[in-house]
Amino acid sequence: MLKPDSFFDLSLFAHGEIFSSAEYVWDGLKKLKSYMDNRNYPALPDVAKKNEPLLKTLVFHDNTFLDGHGLTIDYGDATKGKLKVFRGNELLEGASVIMAGAVLVGDKIQFGKGVKVEPGVFIASPTIIGDMTEIRQGAYLRGYCLIGRRCVVGHVTEVKHSIFLNDAKAGHFAYLGDSILGNEVNLGAGTKLANLRFTPGNVKIRTPDGPVDSGLRKFGAILADFVQTGCNSVTNPGTILGKKSLLLPNTTAPSGLHEKNSLIR
Repeated sequence: MLKPDSFFDLSLFAHGEIFSSAEYVWDGLKKLKSYMDNRNYPALPDVAKKNEPLLKTLVFHDNTFLDGHGLTIDYGDATKGKLKVFRGNELLEGASVIMAGAVLVGDKIQFGKGVKVEPGVFIASPTIIGDMTEIRQGAYLRGYCLIGRRCVVGHVTEVKHSIFLNDAKAGHFAYLGDSILGNEVNLGAGTKLANLRFTPGNVKIRTPDGPVDSGLRKFGAILADFVQTGCNSVTNPGTILGKKSLLLPNTTAPSGLHEKNSLIR
């Protein structure tokens, strides 16, 4: 009932191994640090190692960082494959763009193909960003952020120690702490996934069979595939929403397990 395959289709997720042998769906969060710490990351150029806003746009192509000056960039929707970079008449297939004004901190940051990072973004190590993902203006990635393909981390959205499966979107003013978004999850503007109880102790998950100790002091929410939240909604620590559930606008979801197709109002 609480295993990962009850909540996610992991067949196309590049990092599905993080859930291997998991007894509970939240075990992926427990493995996140070791998984990301032990990966190999491409070397960042010197201009990106100053822990300050980039003075010029960088293009990442063929495992090499290029100066964006002199290249032609079409800043289309990355999630739809419309971000294009040309060197003269040559299309640089799969090129990613890190725009001037972004801040990269640490040396464990990985960009997939066709990624767009907008000005004012702050990315701390370690962070992995999958193909065709957009990190929009003002986003704050605080480290241990594992982002899949065609995802959106939106304007002034803060992400900490969290996982996005493919096509998950947190487009506007969201907070995600110690949380997992399944495939094609969409967070309405202002959604907050709270991750810390007021009282001491681990977060316990309420289930029909009784409470289960997560073993986690900080635990936000797990949103299964195709979950949607309305604007200004909130989840209490230890909230688990089953597939295709809806959390309506201006609503606070009680902690615990909510079965698939739940409507929380």
